[in-house]
Amino acid sequence: MEKILIHTPGSVSEILVGAKWQSAASLIPAEDTVIVTDTNVFDIYGSRFPAVPVVKIEPGEGSKSLNVIGRLADELLKKGTGRTGFILAVGGGVVCDLSGFLASVFMRGIRCGYVSTTLLSQVDASTGGKTGVNLGSVKNVIGTFRQPEFVICDPSMLKTLPEDEYLSGLAELIKTGLIGDPSIIDDMENKYEEIINRDTELLSHLVAKAVRFKASVVSEDEKESGPRRILNFGHTYGHAIELVKSAKHGFAVAEGMKLAVLFSLEKGFIGKEECSAIVNLLERYKLLRGSMIPAGKMKDLVAYDKKRSGSDIHFVFIEAIGRGIVKKLPVEEVTGFYSNTTADK
Repeated sequence: MEKILIHTPGSVSEILVGAKWQSAASLIPAEDTVIVTDTNVFDIYGSRFPAVPVVKIEPGEGSKSLNVIGRLADELLKKGTGRTGFILAVGGGVVCDLSGFLASVFMRGIRCGYVSTTLLSQVDASTGGKTGVNLGSVKNVIGTFRQPEFVICDPSMLKTLPEDEYLSGLAELIKTGLIGDPSIIDDMENKYEEIINRDTELLSHLVAKAVRFKASVVSEDEKESGPRRILNFGHTYGHAIELVKSAKHGFAVAEGMKLAVLFSLEKGFIGKEECSAIVNLLERYKLLRGSMIPAGKMKDLVAYDKKRSGSDIHFVFIEAIGRGIVKKLPVEEVTGFYSNTTADK
């Protein structure tokens, strides 16, 4: 087990990679704790949850709404949760996003911790303190920064994931390798069979690498005013694709990464050989599903992107495998590249 700390103003968050999920029972308060989970996770693990009240949501992105937050808050009130309350999220990115947001606003803020059950959540969503819900077709536009006291990443839980859910998480792992840790890409290229077969020891190693990189970025820039923007590689196009196509997050981000890599090639940041190697890796892991959307829809959604600043947007390119860069570009240039690239698709 490896403990990775995220230091931000006023808080320290412990990410426990390789810990058993059942160890959460020793980390939560004996009283006034409520578990938030989804019905899928509850069906698999619920019989072994700590003996505290449980609130369930439906799995999937559709639960990330203010209506669900209101229902969860009402459930907490009915269960007598007060200012000393604690929310233990047991689930993937949706459960952790909702639980963190709820913890940040209920009674003006109560404590929380996560048991992260998906690869996507372990390598990205549960680490860093971002919380939020969607508003209509705009992703994560209502949210807060709230660091959980702890996050447990138990690789044995990844064995129960459906194949597409597991593959979706690999996209965020590749993202981290492309922008900050090329050794992840080396492992993805050289240990394909072990990764596809969900080797627990290797996954724990890879998750720890991803968390260490993200922890270093978040500790420097919690509120995404500078260096943290690099973590959005592939997300400008990816979030729009995710919403329009109702695609899994990882597959949408993979399409977004492919577009960002092609954009990087056009800008002269990388060469054709590196571009081809990255696209081939995404294809090898079956992450590219051809989920393009109409150019007009992309233009509309990028206009609402949180990374936008006036008529410009902070866009993440790569200039080498393992080195991302952020450039401020006119929104029209970003949407124009998409239009030109997909014109014949």
